[in-house]
Amino acid sequence: MAKTKQAAPARSLTAADWENAALVSLERGGVAAVSVEALARELGATKGSFYWHFASRETLLTAALVRWEEQYTTKVIAHLETLGSPRERLVRLIHTANASESSWRIHVALGASASDPVVAQALARVSERRIAYLDACYRGLGSTKAAARRQALLAYAAYLGFLRLRVEAPAAIPDGRGREAFFASLLEVLVPRA
Repeated sequence: MAKTKQAAPARSLTAADWENAALVSLERGGVAAVSVEALARELGATKGSFYWHFASRETLLTAALVRWEEQYTTKVIAHLETLGSPRERLVRLIHTANASESSWRIHVALGASASDPVVAQALARVSERRIAYLDACYRGLGSTKAAARRQALLAYAAYLGFLRLRVEAPAAIPDGRGREAFFASLLEVLVPRA
């Protein structure tokens, strides 16, 4: 008698699967796109699977934003700390911050929903961590405490402005050699020579 082949059991979804799916939805359609029903459909799961891991959409959004912070702030800073000098860290940070399309799309989407308390807390926490890191780099270059804070705020404001420009006037952003020249100018302004 021939054995019948049984279908492999469906993979159990983890909280991380839901969080990653939430970040993808957030990147594509903003905070409003993070809905339990839509994510369940996309993951081929039931809402019961969602509620196994999260009490509510808000708890998922909170967890997804912690994951975003971990991936695009904590890990980036940890990697930068392996580099030699504060100047090298700043140069790499400027290039890294502008290279990750996913990160900036998520950041822009979050900025559009900054009135949401969960989003506002995450943005405030991430922004302050990033500014503090920039501040430490500028102090490492010899800036006074006050000057380092001003330089850090200027660098972060330039980053946020560039994010808005990508959304509002993407054609204004140069490509190819023009983009290289733009970033060279940006580095001249934001990263003092040794």
